[in-house]
Amino acid sequence: MLLTQEVEHVETPGQLLGRSGGRGQSTGGHLYSSHLYRWTIKLDRNTQEAARDTKLMGGCLHLLLLLLLRALSCGSARSRKAACRVDRLMADCSHLSLEEVPADLPANITALDVSHNRLRELPPAVLSRYPGLRLLRAGYNSIPALGENLCRVLPQLRQLHIEHNVVHLLTEVDLVYCSNLMELNLGSNRLKLRNNPFSPLKNLTLLDVSANSLSSARLGTQPQLGSLRELSLSGNKMTSLGKDDFSWLQKSPLQVLCLASLPLKKWEPGCLKPLEGLRGLVMDRSKLGPNLTEQLCQELAGSTINWLSLSETQLTSILNTTFKGLKNTTITALDLSHNAMNSIANGSLHWLPTLEHLSLEENNLRRLTRDMFTGLDSLKSLNLRRALGRSHSPPVIEDYAFSPLRRLESLFMDGMAFQGLTAHTFSGLVSLQYLNLSWSKFDLRIVTNQTFASLASSPLRTLNLTGTSITYLADGAFASLGNLTTLLLGYNLIFQNLTGTEFRGLSSIHEIYLSFNNQKIRLTSSSFLHVPTLRTLMLRRALTGTLDMMPSPFQPLQELAILDLSNNNIANINSGLLSGLRNLRVLYLQHNNLARIWKSANPGGPLLFLQGLDNLTVLELDYNGLDEIPVMGLRGLRKLQQLSLGGNVLNFLHSGIFDDMVSLRYLNLQKNLITSVQKSVFEPVLANLSVLYMERNPFDCTCDSILWFVGWLNGTNASVPQRDSYMCNTPPVYFNKTINQFDPLSCQDTTPFQALHVFTSTIVLLVIVAALVFRFQGWRIQFYWSVLINRTLGFREAARGEERFEYDAYVIYAQKDMRWVERHLLPLEDKQLKFCLEDRDFVPGMSQLESIVEMMRKSRKIVFIVTDTLLKDPWCTQYKAHHAIQQVIEDSRDSVVLVFLEDVPDHQLVRSLLLRRAMLRSRCLLDWPPQRERRPAFQQSLWMALVSSNRIQWEGRVKNCC
Repeated sequence: MLLTQEVEHVETPGQLLGRSGGRGQSTGGHLYSSHLYRWTIKLDRNTQEAARDTKLMGGCLHLLLLLLLRALSCGSARSRKAACRVDRLMADCSHLSLEEVPADLPANITALDVSHNRLRELPPAVLSRYPGLRLLRAGYNSIPALGENLCRVLPQLRQLHIEHNVVHLLTEVDLVYCSNLMELNLGSNRLKLRNNPFSPLKNLTLLDVSANSLSSARLGTQPQLGSLRELSLSGNKMTSLGKDDFSWLQKSPLQVLCLASLPLKKWEPGCLKPLEGLRGLVMDRSKLGPNLTEQLCQELAGSTINWLSLSETQLTSILNTTFKGLKNTTITALDLSHNAMNSIANGSLHWLPTLEHLSLEENNLRRLTRDMFTGLDSLKSLNLRRALGRSHSPPVIEDYAFSPLRRLESLFMDGMAFQGLTAHTFSGLVSLQYLNLSWSKFDLRIVTNQTFASLASSPLRTLNLTGTSITYLADGAFASLGNLTTLLLGYNLIFQNLTGTEFRGLSSIHEIYLSFNNQKIRLTSSSFLHVPTLRTLMLRRALTGTLDMMPSPFQPLQELAILDLSNNNIANINSGLLSGLRNLRVLYLQHNNLARIWKSANPGGPLLFLQGLDNLTVLELDYNGLDEIPVMGLRGLRKLQQLSLGGNVLNFLHSGIFDDMVSLRYLNLQKNLITSVQKSVFEPVLANLSVLYMERNPFDCTCDSILWFVGWLNGTNASVPQRDSYMCNTPPVYFNKTINQFDPLSCQDTTPFQALHVFTSTIVLLVIVAALVFRFQGWRIQFYWSVLINRTLGFREAARGEERFEYDAYVIYAQKDMRWVERHLLPLEDKQLKFCLEDRDFVPGMSQLESIVEMMRKSRKIVFIVTDTLLKDPWCTQYKAHHAIQQVIEDSRDSVVLVFLEDVPDHQLVRSLLLRRAMLRSRCLLDWPPQRERRPAFQQSLWMALVSSNRIQWEGRVKNCC
């Protein structure tokens, strides 16, 4: 079997050219050969051992193993071939050990990546299936040639990457159809150019032929590549650049030239003259030294060079004449990093008046003198990271060393070791806005009001003092920095009580970082009294002592948006710790000891310290030992988007604690003791969730505990990472199994009972509600129903053949109730009713007994006005009642209507009138209502009873009235 080793991918020269001062290492053919050599030795050793083993095991076993390995290899290759990833119009087939270009990809793809495989060719017959290809990556294979038909079958190809192959002979015929090509990467091959192979590339803008063992930069004999802008010749074997080496580019608008890692020893005069439009030149890792560097600058004299990278060029010193050739250029960026430079002559940089960015990172300078930066009038950024060398005595920065840099805006001095700051170290930096002194080693244990006095005239906005071993901040330590907006003091050794005077004078400060100060800082109520403009305060692992103080140290910070109090072992706070911080958006409180403050048993009840934080969007409370959350603990956080409660001991959550979190998108509850995920608790918060972390909890995998949660997991579109860590703890049948293995079908037996319970409960509630309605509002319903029937169908008069009556009703009442009859009964005669009253309608001269009998016979109804007085009247109860009942029975007419003005027991009614309520229909039994609003309904019911028919409805039973 053929074993190959993939070479680690590095930056292409095109990527190197895209940035200034890049340090990506070139990977030439020698690197590939060294990898192959090591693999060859390893293969030889493995082969010898295998041979000894097979001699012992026998030839048959050897053959069987070879066949098995071959089958596995083929199977693996086939499976990998099918694993090409197609995303939109991009097909990624890299790192699949392919031996041929896949022919079953979508025909409309525009980008194909087959790099890091075992390809030996790019067959046009297969590639013709993808005529829309604009990008083809085939690097890190074993392709020996391009083939003249490659671009012919790919007419829209714009980018072709064939780096790290074995392409050898390249002629004009190979690229004759590639006129539309814009990028060509042939780095790390074995190129041998014949005639003018790149002349057909009229639209090429980037060409990379690095690490090809080319001995000359002359890649053609005639002008060509009229659109070329970037060229990389890095990593070749060019020892000199001749006068005519770039003549083939004299008509090209070349802007960036990469000549990194070349063994140059000579510059012929005028060698760069054909490159009239050159803007950037990369010479990194070329061993130039001071002499060749000076010659290079002479060659660039009068050019349009804009930036020059000389990193790792062994430029150990800068002389007064080193950059003299750049005097008349407009160079703005110069990288001199990683040169082990030990000296810069005074005034040696005055040849660079237009320079804006200078990097001296990683050098070995011993002193920064007052005249070192003279002439750099336009410099805006100076990088001095680790630029000063370390020896027995620390390097020195002289007073006024930066005074010539009046336009400097950014100064990087991180990682430097020098004697220390003086009253005039930064004098003259009148435009400085950013100063980085982080991780520098100098005497800065105590910061006083004189430490940065030299920056009083600077508009400094950011000061980075991270890791500078500060132990104490004196009063007014930064009073001279009134424009400062960001102060970084993390990773120091500050050990003091902050009284607030330390930050006096910082009237524009927005951010203060005090994190990782070994928990030595104590806060007081006035710690931030002088910085009311603060928006970000970072105090992670910085505090000691208590925060249970009134007023709160954060009360003056009304504009605070981000507060980090994590990793401080905070145990004692009060409910007013964050009061008034209505602009707070991010709060970090993880890794503290806040378990007590939310306990129900806490003296005075749980502390609701989060109330009033209406704009909070991020809250982290991980690892606080919390075992309960009060119902009102998270109330009001309607804008919260991220909540983290991981690493606590929560085992029960009250219903409604998440109800206000309508904006929550991220929830972390991992590593708690949650056993049950109830719908009433989690449904409001999980409805709009995007990410959920809830693994490593001892779930109770029963129907009551997680049935709803399992259904949510199976149907949600939210991201739930590490689902395999959602393990069941109980019952024993599911112990140590994932909740994905929980069977929801086992809970279906309870479904009918749940439905029955819901149905019966609904029926009972409806019956109760109906009973209450009819009990208190039944009269109103009856009234409106009667009116509706009356208006819709009308009332049926007495049936045909029924006897005509002179009166509608004969009224029997006690003399005491005469006033009620006149006020409430006689007005019904206006509705075409006629009543028979003894005092008004009896015929004079006729005996009373005869009149009663005659008038009852002429009346359709007999109405009793039932009162206690009526029941005690012997005349009414004996004669009138008996005759009314007798007449009803004899004539088969059911015409009695009882109007109760008082509540009369049924037994008294039977004894006096020989009638029971059950003998009459309910509509013939009327009760006079004491409420005035019910009297219209009573009159309507009485009128309906009086106009209804008395006809018998069926045989064997006398139908009651109405």
